[in-house]
Amino acid sequence: MPATETLEGTGLRPLAALEAATPVSVAHELRIVANVVSRFGREPGLGIEAARRRRVPLFGPWGLALLGSRSLREIVAVTRYLDRTVSSTALSLETDEREARIVFDPSITSPVVRAFLAERYLAGVPAVSRALFDHVIPVRRVTFRHPGPRDTVRYRRTFGVEPVFGAGADSLVFDRAHLDMPLPRPHDWARGLCEQLCRELLNRRRVRTGVAGTVRDLLIRDPARLPDQTAVAGALFMSPRTLSRRLNEEGTSFRALLDEVREVVADELLAHTPMTTEHLATRLGYSEAASFIRAFRRWKGCPPQEFRARLERPSPRLAVAG
Repeated sequence: MPATETLEGTGLRPLAALEAATPVSVAHELRIVANVVSRFGREPGLGIEAARRRRVPLFGPWGLALLGSRSLREIVAVTRYLDRTVSSTALSLETDEREARIVFDPSITSPVVRAFLAERYLAGVPAVSRALFDHVIPVRRVTFRHPGPRDTVRYRRTFGVEPVFGAGADSLVFDRAHLDMPLPRPHDWARGLCEQLCRELLNRRRVRTGVAGTVRDLLIRDPARLPDQTAVAGALFMSPRTLSRRLNEEGTSFRALLDEVREVVADELLAHTPMTTEHLATRLGYSEAASFIRAFRRWKGCPPQEFRARLERPSPRLAVAG
């Protein structure tokens, strides 16, 4: 399908659409989906194929958010934020005593593109989990509201089960026990990208060498599992007391270095993702959001949401120019 036909009705030019600076609205994306569906709508599992071909953003704030996920529940939460084509509420999570259900909300888009989007959203969750963690979600059943095609190979390959079509909801269902089970460590190459980003962000603020630099490197090695002082000391073949003394000789402490890492990650996620304070606190290793908020006040002099609001507020010069 030529790019000009794909973009028909959006006012976007093919080359401009590839540039990061070009604003692409929700209306643009929905029109593009409608154009594709109008031509290839009979293709079985078109939305499934779109989810498979989509590149998972690993370098940048979304990489931090995804690789910082420690459970399937957190993967679902980030995936909701990641695909903003329709709404951050397009996917909802429902649970009962035995099952967990990821449900696509059909009321937020037209029937013309609903089937495509339902397939893409629901297939996106296992696709992200498989790409980053090599973790296969043990799906119990998958249901779609739209009629089923004769060929269901793409669906079975993605979900591992035969979907139920013509159902009352678009949903992905699995055992509730899997929702909060720890995920395996991310692939080494994925963690390497995330570690590189953290190191660059930290070095922009302050370059660390010696033992302090080594400790900070150990802290950013796995964004989902910030090690404590005992673990870091063990990795350096010294006791926690010796590590404290060595860091004190360099004018710092383990807590200060841990705060540096947490602060830079918090800044990046607050500035570039809509993640909630609760989700951020979990990813940074805090047992509750209140502890994270207190720490953030100590770093910035204001709570996280006020910090985000200041970043989103246009500067006076831009406001006048507009």
